[in-house]
Amino acid sequence: MTAFVENLPSLLASLIQSWDTNVLLITLASFLAWIAWRLAYNQLQMLVGKTSFQWDDLVLAAIKTPVSTLIWCWPATISIGFLLQDYTISKLNWLGTLKEILLIGIFLWIAIRLINNIEEYILEQRKRDETTVQAVSKIARLFFIVITTLTVMQTFGLSLSGLLTFGGVGGLVVGLAAKDLLSNFFGGMMIYFDRPFKVGDWIRSPDRQIEGTVERIGWRMTIIRTFDKRPLYVPNSIFSNIVVENPSRMQNRRINENIGIRYKDGGKVDVIVSDIKTMLTNHPDIDAKQTLIVNFNGFGPSSLTLMVYTFTKTVNWIRYHKVKQDVLLKIYDIIKQHDAEIAFPTQTIRLDPQHAGELPVKPL
Repeated sequence: MTAFVENLPSLLASLIQSWDTNVLLITLASFLAWIAWRLAYNQLQMLVGKTSFQWDDLVLAAIKTPVSTLIWCWPATISIGFLLQDYTISKLNWLGTLKEILLIGIFLWIAIRLINNIEEYILEQRKRDETTVQAVSKIARLFFIVITTLTVMQTFGLSLSGLLTFGGVGGLVVGLAAKDLLSNFFGGMMIYFDRPFKVGDWIRSPDRQIEGTVERIGWRMTIIRTFDKRPLYVPNSIFSNIVVENPSRMQNRRINENIGIRYKDGGKVDVIVSDIKTMLTNHPDIDAKQTLIVNFNGFGPSSLTLMVYTFTKTVNWIRYHKVKQDVLLKIYDIIKQHDAEIAFPTQTIRLDPQHAGELPVKPL
């Protein structure tokens, strides 16, 4: 026992000197580091939870899983090197490259997770333009993916200047081969920049049979849900060649009606027109600041035509029809109040009393 105690310092020294070649100790160290990270993460989560600032929560949530993965994968590459060095005579330089790629991948993972968290947080506010937020998120993700790809290529020893030179020639070939794909891509970019519509808008085109609500604007195509609930997939390049109407951005909806009253009520036209105009001016759902016209507009085949032209305050389709119904019912009441009636198609037949009942003379 005494000899063991005397030899203990030397045993510990040899163990410490050989810890880096001991896979078991490396695994144990990784486990202890992971436990320490979990404890630190819980403490940080409690601290950021007490603040009203939300961005620290988003950053902490973004690094949680990538850091845990790094804690296990980085020592694993060291262990692989120690295990293989006894069985191979070749140099393990590729392990250094693998470690660099691991760090680059962890960085990209954190960046993508952070962008996704920020996108979800902003969209939850419901005060942001969903199309703009998604466009910025896609561009940010694409930026980090391109930078990461170029960095990985440089890690493998590829010359970026030669790659860019090859890309200039290859880009022309790819551009010719994938003309439609690129036109759709740049069409999507124009939609993001020009913003003729956004997700949730009701759009239609008089040039094509396109009408419905925009569900998603992708890099290649836009998904539109028609009013019969069918999905319509439209390539983005189409929107650069057609006229697109966006009824969702209307400021008002128009009521344009021609109402006919009987010819026998012609003496009451002036007062009926005046009362209808007064009613529309005082109506709470009619925008009196917009064009408002109520006039006797012409002589119809069987009626005197009154034109009613005005705009509602609402642009909601369902609400608009309720307001229109209320306006038409009030107009009907005004006509009835003046003992007049709305005309319907009629014909007047005049008979000559002198020749009444006579049969027509047949020609010989």
